[in-house]
Amino acid sequence: MNQRVSALGRRYARLATRAAVAYPRLWRLFRPLLRWNFDALAPQWDSIRRDDTTAAVDLAFERIDPPRRVLDVGTGTGLVAALAAERFPKAEVVGVDLSPRMIEVARRNHGSERIRFEVADASALPFTDGAFDLAVLLNMIPFAGELARVLESRGRLAILFSRGPETPIWVPPKTLRPQLEQAGFVDVEEHRVDSAVVLLALRV
Repeated sequence: MNQRVSALGRRYARLATRAAVAYPRLWRLFRPLLRWNFDALAPQWDSIRRDDTTAAVDLAFERIDPPRRVLDVGTGTGLVAALAAERFPKAEVVGVDLSPRMIEVARRNHGSERIRFEVADASALPFTDGAFDLAVLLNMIPFAGELARVLESRGRLAILFSRGPETPIWVPPKTLRPQLEQAGFVDVEEHRVDSAVVLLALRV
């Protein structure tokens, strides 16, 4: 993959994240190009992704009681969804992503009776209120209000940035914490493992 194109994609992801977090209505302007970028990356995503996610996912899951219904937002090629299904063998797992190509790869790699994948926009998820008791985001723009809507009361939220501030899609905890609290989350915890930053919160 052309390194210049990759670098431009990372910068665009950072710009889109900042804009969407500060002004959510701007998300629709950034969405088409970001979808196109991840569609283009899908065939080689598993080979170019750094192996720095498992420790952060393990840390989050160790601190969460076994859920019944898990939503993996921004699932990409389905890694976190697969890890959730392995860690919580009685749970139903749904992975969603804006990129149809990513979802195609996820279904091919990890689709099963317990794991399903759908194309969906994280700012307007196609699920009923309180449909899940755990939502997980890895390197993903967090739309706090929508996450609160699809989580049931006492549901848990895990937001992971695998490379901390070096993650292209990165929201500093000091920015994210008040947004989560305003959306109805409490007990926001921050954890670190290697270079990863993990935030856990409880939906009231």
